[in-house]
Formats: sequence, structure tokens, C-alpha cells
Amino acid sequence: MAALVTPVDPPEMYQNPAFAQGMIAPAGRMLYVGGQNGADSSGALLTGLGAQTEQALHNLIAVLNEGGTGPENVVKLTIYLAAGVDPHEAYAATGAVWGDRRTAITVLAVSPAREDALVEIDAIAAIP
Repeated sequence: MAALVTPVDPPEMYQNPAFAQGMIAPAGRMLYVGGQNGADSSGALLTGLGAQTEQALHNLIAVLNEGGTGPENVVKLTIYLAAGVDPHEAYAATGAVWGDRRTAITVLAVSPAREDALVEIDAIAAIP
């Protein structure tokens, strides 16, 4: 499936290999994926930030696929990390699942709504 979205990176801004400063999505149907955390198919949270991040991304990709799109059409990711965790483990886990796909991204430190949840990720994607 060919990507529908185009990164926007102004030349006067830092060019980050992991994310784009903005994304252009064509007019059309969009999928808004609600926050996915590191819970497996039984609803149990995995242990550790890396494992939870990978599972949250796998869950997000499952929703994208079910919605008729994929990671290549994601316009925006928002990653919510539990306050006080070291984000480097989450970044490494994101790279392991997400690969080198670039999209607009926001990372925030928050108080999780679910006890022991260390990460939650939501997304907006174009549907081909």
C-alpha cells in the first residue's frame, strides 16, 4: 500500500530522522485511533516500558489494519509516557516496531489513567 501522506520539513528547521515537523494528508477518509496501551489480547499489561511500548504499537497497527490503512499513512502519533520514566527505552522500542517511518509526533509525560500503564499511544491516519 503506497503512502498517502507527505512529510513537511522546513529547511530552516532541524531535520530529525525519526519524525517530521508536519504531515500533509489528502482530503478523504481518516481513521482516529484511540489510545493504545501495552495490554495483550487478554487485557493484561506487559511488564516494563519497552514491552508495553512494543505492545501498544502492535495494538495500534492492528487497529490501523482493521480500519483499512497502515503505518505508512499515519499523519500524527501522540505518545503519552508515565511521568518520571526514562523515554529512551520507549524510543528504542518504538524503533523496533515502527521502523524508520517518519510522521508528526508529540511525546508527553502524564499521570496514567490505568494503574501500572507506562505508555499510551494514539494516532491519526489517512485511509486509501
